[in-house]
Amino acid sequence: MTDENKSSPQSLCVFCGSSPGNHPRYVELAVQTGEELARKGYRLVYGGGGLGLMGAVARAAHESGGDVLGIMPEFLRGIEGAYMEVTHRIVPDMHIRKRQMYDESDAFIVLPGGIGTLEEAVEVMSWMRLDLHQKPIIFLDNDGYWSPLLALLDHIIETDFSPAWMKARIFRAETAQSAVEIARACLDDPSHMPQTPPLTPEQM
Repeated sequence: MTDENKSSPQSLCVFCGSSPGNHPRYVELAVQTGEELARKGYRLVYGGGGLGLMGAVARAAHESGGDVLGIMPEFLRGIEGAYMEVTHRIVPDMHIRKRQMYDESDAFIVLPGGIGTLEEAVEVMSWMRLDLHQKPIIFLDNDGYWSPLLALLDHIIETDFSPAWMKARIFRAETAQSAVEIARACLDDPSHMPQTPPLTPEQM
């Protein structure tokens, strides 16, 4: 897995729900994230939708003067309501969408979301585990939304199904500002991202 297709060295991918959730704080956090990305000069890469948290983060980044790239499969255009005010790339399927979101990004921020968001986050964690990338992954919530998942990750590590070094490369943030600052620190200074020990056959 290479980054040869990545067109911007300052791009953060946001995984998040196409629904707004059941409390205004989720949309508010998405808006704050979009505004912070624009304020700090990062391009937002996201799933292309105009609804829910996806629409909120993209709209906030765009309206704050930020650069935005949406990547959406053709079949979702009528479901997630593509936010066409920003640059869009329409692709054939979900696999290509996820690969291109990965290729275009230097770090990942995971806002609250559903099964699709969870799948995207787990996939980039799996690629990290296999040493296919060293891009930081930051789980962002302000109410403990991701606590059960991170507790499960701790359990997986404690039972020796994943190595302890993963915890040093997966981050938690409670504000958009701190999430972007974590990404900036990792991108500016690679020492914030510990090197991955070589895989042994029993770890595959």
